[in-house]
Amino acid sequence: MNSAHTEPPMSVGPGPVMAIVTGHWQTKILVTAVEADLFSELSGTSATPEQLAERLGFRMPGARDFLLALANLGLLEHEDERLRNSPAAEGYLVRGRPGYIGGYLRFCASELNPAWDGLATALRTGQPQNRAAVEGNPYDSLYRDEAATEAFLDSMDMFNTPIGLCISDLDWSPYHSVVDVGGARGNFARTLVARNPHLTATVFDLPPLEPAFTRHMAGLGAADVVSFVGGDFFTDPLPEADVLIFGHILHNWGEEDRIRLLHNAYQAVKPGGAVFVYDPMVGGDNPPLNAVLASLSMLVWSAGGREYSVEECHGWLAKAGFRPETVGLTNTPDDVLVVGHKDR
Repeated sequence: MNSAHTEPPMSVGPGPVMAIVTGHWQTKILVTAVEADLFSELSGTSATPEQLAERLGFRMPGARDFLLALANLGLLEHEDERLRNSPAAEGYLVRGRPGYIGGYLRFCASELNPAWDGLATALRTGQPQNRAAVEGNPYDSLYRDEAATEAFLDSMDMFNTPIGLCISDLDWSPYHSVVDVGGARGNFARTLVARNPHLTATVFDLPPLEPAFTRHMAGLGAADVVSFVGGDFFTDPLPEADVLIFGHILHNWGEEDRIRLLHNAYQAVKPGGAVFVYDPMVGGDNPPLNAVLASLSMLVWSAGGREYSVEECHGWLAKAGFRPETVGLTNTPDDVLVVGHKDR
């Protein structure tokens, strides 16, 4: 019998495949709810489906199906015919909360997801499907749109807060100054100096981000704690410090650019200092799904970007003159930290 025509066992249904197919629909449901600020509207209270639909300007009966879908996704809960936020929604989907990821969802909807539509082309050509990346630096166009910039910065703060706390708990006593390269509006740097007050910190990033940095630091009461230096790390010298940090930076660029950045970092790191690199590094035959998805996101969105292995990172650091070391961290399932030491 030709195996190509063998019928699948009756015990195997299409459920697992359909769960993947409907993932796109579920994402649209979630993004629509966030854009309507549904979860902020419900925060700390409850409402009937009719009341909530009226507040949001949605019409029945479609609104009921929409709210039922959110309940089935675990984002809303029923209580005496009323709806309230689930704990996950209350923690991560209410505007103003420290864990709010609405900015990241909007960034995905406007930037990443359209690029993912060209995945097949990217796989065949190796070229990004984000027009801004094809024409140059994808961040140039992103930072021209104030709303898109704020959404992106919200998402970066959400991602760097957990690892910022973990890295802040390392022994920083040998160091006195640190530069967060591509540090955006300073969230990571502020976390670091708040827990290690002997440090002086600088954020080095593109000049258009300085107003967002200034507003964010003022809101945190850290205007005099972290400074900002504007520049392009491919064309401008990096500020000198004991430690330079490249967090979620190297995976945006091709291998030659990564090595170039680390060579530049070696010139800026003081003798006895170090460079810290963290990314969701992949490796082995079966890396975590989140790391593989992150790598494919870089493929479609950035020119030459992809995730990389710890071993590759060690090799690039050694080429730049550093002595590499992988540092074990806890509570950071999405990132790996590699430290390159510069001898005295």
